[in-house]
Amino acid sequence: MTDRTHLTTVEEVRESGSWLFTARDQYGEQEEIILVPCEDADDAEDSDSPGVEAWVNRCTHEAQKLDRGFGTAMRDGQIICPKHGSMFDSCSGYCDNGEAADTTLVSVDVGVEAGAVYLTDEGYEFDHEGSVEDGSDDADGDGESEDDDDDVPSSTSHIGF
Repeated sequence: MTDRTHLTTVEEVRESGSWLFTARDQYGEQEEIILVPCEDADDAEDSDSPGVEAWVNRCTHEAQKLDRGFGTAMRDGQIICPKHGSMFDSCSGYCDNGEAADTTLVSVDVGVEAGAVYLTDEGYEFDHEGSVEDGSDDADGDGESEDDDDDVPSSTSHIGF
């Protein structure tokens, strides 16, 4: 679907702890994806290491969002599921504990060049930064809000609830 789309910078992902964006899959369905710092032991010595990994924003146990819109909970290089506490390695996506034990997060291909992070996964096309809900006014992806009638009341009733 895409050759390469600029997303953000490695510095931004490291400073904020994670970076959430929405992409469309091969069927046109929106999917939230998180970028997280990956601090593999080899990263310090390997300047070609991207230092960032991308995962579908969904725990493998009950499809819970790992980032609920205010950052991905992380500790010691692991992504924490906010519902059950399962912890996934930020570099491999593998979970060895809790309800999601012996599962791996769905990966999304990204590349890093000169500190910039790019979406390179052919199965996804960048839609917008943030959650699905952040772009919900543009459901058809045409760049225009579906509720462009700002001068028209949202209801014809004078009764408020």
